[in-house]
Amino acid sequence: MNSPLIDSHVHILDPKQFPYAPDVWYEPIGAEQGTATDLKQVMTYHDVQHALLVQPNSGYGYDNRAMLSTIANSNRRFKGMAVVKNNASRAELEDLKTQGIVGIAMNAALLGVDFYADIEPLLQHLRDLDMWAQMQVQHDQLVSLSPMLEASGAKLMFDHCGRPNPRAGVAQAGFQALLQLAGSGRAAVKLSGFNKCSVEPYPWADGKPFVAALIEAYTPKNLIWASDWPFLKAPARIDYGPLLTLFEQLVPDRAARHAIQWETPKRLFGF
Repeated sequence: MNSPLIDSHVHILDPKQFPYAPDVWYEPIGAEQGTATDLKQVMTYHDVQHALLVQPNSGYGYDNRAMLSTIANSNRRFKGMAVVKNNASRAELEDLKTQGIVGIAMNAALLGVDFYADIEPLLQHLRDLDMWAQMQVQHDQLVSLSPMLEASGAKLMFDHCGRPNPRAGVAQAGFQALLQLAGSGRAAVKLSGFNKCSVEPYPWADGKPFVAALIEAYTPKNLIWASDWPFLKAPARIDYGPLLTLFEQLVPDRAARHAIQWETPKRLFGF
């Protein structure tokens, strides 16, 4: 019997039940969509017991209703990362927390660093509420954001291995900034989105040095695994099973793999 898993980055995209918000930057179609029923079927097949839902900028933006509905009807199987405006109040965040939201997702890779220049009050609210500031950065964006994030005192979660430039190697400034945050004791990284750290096809071999460096710096106690299902805007087809097989190859030690795919996310998100 396989060990149970927690998938720490999936999206709900269900435009039939929850129509997309107006003026979103991208409207997922076809296989990019994934309902709560679709997700539960995938999880059952692969023995995934829990999942962290991440509000997608695609399709929904600030409209968290599809995700919140899925959490409310999950019998505590799901928790979530919401998207809110930068000036969200503490009361709004407290309300989201009561609905199973464990943090706020911010996407500098999509919206740019300047978009988040005014989030110090938001970060302070997250710190005081013991919620995560989940940031998706790419290349060297973290260099300018890191001082503010570190000074905030908030818990920090980074998506998709920090999305380093695959051509620049582990010495690039943004990735080094991510490795340095391991010493803060309140940062964690998702080992996910390997296609976003690569210019090669599956199994994205040029991304392996980044994974190895993160495992050394953060250790399995501060790393979590995620699929990024249902694989928005993927340049080539991605399937869930091969992702799990690849992770076994990247982390051959069974105890380390169990920590990253179960023990650590269970502890960090309170499943």
